[in-house]
Amino acid sequence: MDIYRKNNLDCSRITTKNYSTSFSLGVRMLNRKYRSGIYSIYGFVRYADEIVDTFFEQNQEEIFNEFKHETDKAIARRFSINPILDSFQHAVHTFQIDRELIDAFLYSMELDLHQTSYDPNLLKTYIYGSAEAVGLMCLKVFYFDEPEKYQKLKEPARKLGAAFQKVNFLRDAQDDFENKGRIYFEEIDFSRFDEPSKIRIEKEIEQDFTEAFQGLKQLKKEVRFGVYLAYIYYLRLFRKIKRAHPSQILKQRYRVSNSKKMYLLANAYFKNAFNLL
Repeated sequence: MDIYRKNNLDCSRITTKNYSTSFSLGVRMLNRKYRSGIYSIYGFVRYADEIVDTFFEQNQEEIFNEFKHETDKAIARRFSINPILDSFQHAVHTFQIDRELIDAFLYSMELDLHQTSYDPNLLKTYIYGSAEAVGLMCLKVFYFDEPEKYQKLKEPARKLGAAFQKVNFLRDAQDDFENKGRIYFEEIDFSRFDEPSKIRIEKEIEQDFTEAFQGLKQLKKEVRFGVYLAYIYYLRLFRKIKRAHPSQILKQRYRVSNSKKMYLLANAYFKNAFNLL
């Protein structure tokens, strides 16, 4: 790998580590040949998400349109002076990532610029682009040269992305609702969030986790541990949120402690190594 491309990949890797120590640890558990692609995807989606979720004092729509345009140019040229986009375009071409997945993701991010509530159809579209499509990009990295296996594992990969995103909705409800005015669940009034509403959402998430796990068990061993680690981190976070009273959801942001993560890491390693999943 030449110095320029290595430097750009390093930017994506550092971005992953700085924004998510948990996800970064999961990537390090993958076989080395898959890590660059996942780092590149994460860097790309993180920068897009940052534009729509953080820079409220800027003209976000203008900046996001520039980001989309630069993404198009990077993919077409197979080069960019933006290290994150150059790293991403290299992954797109190396692993044959479908343009439809990229466009779906960018559309969902663009919705966050203006949309504050979602009906069932629009919510499905949003979750597909913001989470399921990203999961499919990662799956493409794992199985870009095994199209039959990719097709077989597409639905479980989508379910895993959906489960993660819905957990994020509950984890980030305070910030999304109070600071950004966003409500992702239809007919949910977070100002009067009650137990039946919370249970209804949790049942959806449990079903997504169950279906995702069936596919996770079929992943090749080179990547299964890393994906399983992310799965159990989110599952533990979900269980912590389940135990919380509805009134607490808007009062704090839930997380899994570092000590608990280390315990989960050891437990996941044991189960994966001895095929006990």
